[in-house]
Amino acid sequence: MKISKAILFLAFAGSINFASAQEHLKSLDPKGIDPSTPAAKDFYQHVNKGWIESHPLTPEYARYGQFNILNDSSNNRVRRIVTNLASKNPEKGTTAYKIATIYESAMDSVRRNQLGADPIKGELAKIENTPADGMEDLFLYMQKNYSSPFLGAGHMEDLANSNVYAMYVSGGGIGLGDRDYYLKNDKRNKEVREAYKKLIQTQMMNAGYSKKDAARIVKNVMKIETLLADSTWTREESRNIPAIYNPYPAEEVKKMFPNTPWDRLFKETMGIETPETLIVTTFNTIKQGDNLMKSLSDREKKDYYLWKLVNGASGTLSDDFSDANFEFNKVMSGVQEQRPRWKRALGAVEGVLGEGIGELYVEEYFPQSSKDYMVGLVENLRNALGKHIIHLPWMSDDTKVQALKKLNAITVKIGYPDKWKDYSKLNLDPSLSYWENMHNAALWEQEEYLAKWGKPVDRTEWGMTPQTINAYYNPVANEIVFPAGILQAPFYDPNASDAENYGGIGVVIGHELTHGFDDQGRNFDANGNMINWWTEEDAEAFGKLAQGLVDQYSAVEVLPGLNANGQYTLGENIADQGGLRIALTAFLDAQKKKGVDVKSEEAKIDGLDPMQVFYLNFANLWANNIRDEEIRSLTTGDVHSLGKLRVNVSVKNLEPFFEAFGIQEGDEMFRPESERVIIW
Repeated sequence: MKISKAILFLAFAGSINFASAQEHLKSLDPKGIDPSTPAAKDFYQHVNKGWIESHPLTPEYARYGQFNILNDSSNNRVRRIVTNLASKNPEKGTTAYKIATIYESAMDSVRRNQLGADPIKGELAKIENTPADGMEDLFLYMQKNYSSPFLGAGHMEDLANSNVYAMYVSGGGIGLGDRDYYLKNDKRNKEVREAYKKLIQTQMMNAGYSKKDAARIVKNVMKIETLLADSTWTREESRNIPAIYNPYPAEEVKKMFPNTPWDRLFKETMGIETPETLIVTTFNTIKQGDNLMKSLSDREKKDYYLWKLVNGASGTLSDDFSDANFEFNKVMSGVQEQRPRWKRALGAVEGVLGEGIGELYVEEYFPQSSKDYMVGLVENLRNALGKHIIHLPWMSDDTKVQALKKLNAITVKIGYPDKWKDYSKLNLDPSLSYWENMHNAALWEQEEYLAKWGKPVDRTEWGMTPQTINAYYNPVANEIVFPAGILQAPFYDPNASDAENYGGIGVVIGHELTHGFDDQGRNFDANGNMINWWTEEDAEAFGKLAQGLVDQYSAVEVLPGLNANGQYTLGENIADQGGLRIALTAFLDAQKKKGVDVKSEEAKIDGLDPMQVFYLNFANLWANNIRDEEIRSLTTGDVHSLGKLRVNVSVKNLEPFFEAFGIQEGDEMFRPESERVIIW
């Protein structure tokens, strides 16, 4: 860095009037800015050092950031709603009654500890006492009631015709989620495996098994899950959406996987006849599961089923079960203290009756004005992306026409659903154990899901509750969804400047829009169908640009000896960069319409240029503290890059960012133009 620039920047940063900033900057707190770390050296640190120092990790958290603050705020709001409902003795059968039933059952630690593993003893006995000629029945029972051991089937939108449902068959059954935990022998993966073995041993003993029997179960579970993991796709392979769509006649599927009772699976667990066509997803994993159905002994299968049952039930049983789960979580994430019981109880309520709570949440916390603002903001972002598509130098006119068609067809959902979920058929009883009520709720949810088969896809449904602090893009519906929960500072504040809001919620909107055109979303057309609308040359150009982004992220060492996985996080990285670029264009367009010159002295916000405020608030979104264990865990299993990378790697491709902060060649945050990657 040149000395003159450092002096200039430090003088600028030091000139901020913090008192007035608090009066005008609503989402961004300038006290978090670190003038000792210039933006040109480490932008993430420059923006967030103060926040990081003032929000040290508490034992409860493996990671704590702006999202956690909003989650805590949302949890407190939901807690008030739930406890208020419970205090009013709601009428039996009402949604309020069901919310109170789940919450009070989850909070009643005395009763749960008295019962211990008793609620599931009958189910454990059923597995243990199944005779040899009943093992197929037991497999189907597990499929219907608890999990999909070895392999499974389920319906979702037909990727080739998203208005109808198709039946997919898939493999699965590994408790650790990622194949590397089973197959790699480095220190970290061995540590996780040993912790998992300890978890199985402890939980089976909690369930009443002897140490010797629990050790046998550990051995058999690890054997089976390791074999399944060996056939499971890598994280990178799992991003290849077209590769999972392999339609076959059902009769051919039966021949390919002959050890699975397909007709009984559909008839007895779903109540339907075997569909004429089945979509085979991960062939090798299904084949492995099918082979294991024949090759394993009855004892090995039973031990595997026992663990599936106990592991799934553990969160609803006594404290010794939850304590064992926490000990395992300490290894996985580094967290040092369990979440308070009330937070865990709220999580259970939201998992079952999330929209019921959401209906009450939006009545109290989401004004119509916020929804109206978002509608206009989304259209500004849509127009901005349209401009970008039109001017893309690497895309042909034919593909641009299809891209614009898709962009204009994107459905926008804001705040909450137009119609709320009906919970009238969900039966909950306070006299039952917590496990029984949660199991009944799971069976009800499954029935709701199975009832959709054979009907047109309902595109009014939401995949998140209104109180969720998140947003998403759904490729098969070609829709973007923004729950009410995320429409808070630092993402959105009705009293904040446009620069803050566009750098906050504007980037989020742009991020979700871009998902429609990332390495996965680009496979779907305007109607949400998996149709290739790209020319061969344009697809190749996209691939080259995407690989450039992969290389940028993969080059970053997040811990000694551990690099980021740019391939696995590609979709989110494309969306991060696209969101930033689109939001900036929309912001500048909005200011132009207002007659505001963002470079003028009058446009400054507490001494800051609006362009700077835009980027500062964006970086502020990703402020967080995180434990090394969580960094390793997320790098293994999360499709999102770490917060620091989401900021620093993204902005190093953007010329407007360099201009806003005077970043030049030789600065650590500078990337030569020839190495920059601009996709959308």
